[in-house]
Amino acid sequence: MTTGGPVTVRLFGSLDGYCRERGLPTVREYTVPEGGITARDLAVALELPLPEIEGVFVNGHVYGPERMVEPGDRVAFVPRGTPGPHRFFLGLFAAGRSASWE
Repeated sequence: MTTGGPVTVRLFGSLDGYCRERGLPTVREYTVPEGGITARDLAVALELPLPEIEGVFVNGHVYGPERMVEPGDRVAFVPRGTPGPHRFFLGLFAAGRSASWE
C-alpha cells in the first residue's frame, strides 16, 4: 500500500516575495496523498494567498485550480499580473479565467 509521495513546488513573482517576507522557502517539497490533491488544496496547505494566484504549472503545462497534483509532479504557482503576451502564450489567461482559486 502506498501513502503518496513528494512534489517539488516553486513560486514565482509576488508569490516568491510573499514567502520570503514570511521567512518561508520559495522552493519546497510537499508530500501529497495517494490519489493526489488539487492545486487549490495544495496552495491552501502551503498557506499561499489564493486571490494572488492566476495559474499553476504542473510538469511544464499551465492549469487552473482544479488540476490534480500527483506524487512526483513538478509544480509552480504563478501570480496574477504576469506581463503582456506571456499570459496568452503560456495559457495563464485561460487558466485564470477557468475557475476561481478562492
